[in-house]
Amino acid sequence: MAVEIDEATKLPTIGWREWLSFPDLGIPGVKAKIDTGARSSALHTHDYEIYESDNGEQRVRFHLHPLKDREDVELECDAPVTGMRVVKDSGGHAENRPFVTVVARLGEFEWPIELSLTNREGMRFRMLLGRTAVKGRFLIDTGRSYLLGRNLARRYPKTSA
Repeated sequence: MAVEIDEATKLPTIGWREWLSFPDLGIPGVKAKIDTGARSSALHTHDYEIYESDNGEQRVRFHLHPLKDREDVELECDAPVTGMRVVKDSGGHAENRPFVTVVARLGEFEWPIELSLTNREGMRFRMLLGRTAVKGRFLIDTGRSYLLGRNLARRYPKTSA
């Protein structure tokens, strides 16, 4: 798949939704909405536990269902906590969330991003990629989707049902 480069900005073009992976977390694929209205990025988790490692580092262990309608696919992840911050969602509700910094992979591009962990169970997308993560890296074509990659859902096992 050829990457479109905008001639004026020299930035690669992405769609309003894309498939991302997170090698640091062992997440082979999650569908993300590119949300320039959100400052930070958010990843779905249905639970998390913050704990102190043997060397005194604050870490978070969390579980997620990376595919919306596949409860049979569940991942357990673990990462250092880089901060706790209050985030307001689109409805104005404030929540104190843990943040982690991980490498995001979108097509052939990899870069570190900061993610907040929150329950997005009722939302259409398991992930929001906020403006801080895309600023200066991509041009967003809001009328197109999945410009930098194929459906990564095939990286998960098929359901046995």
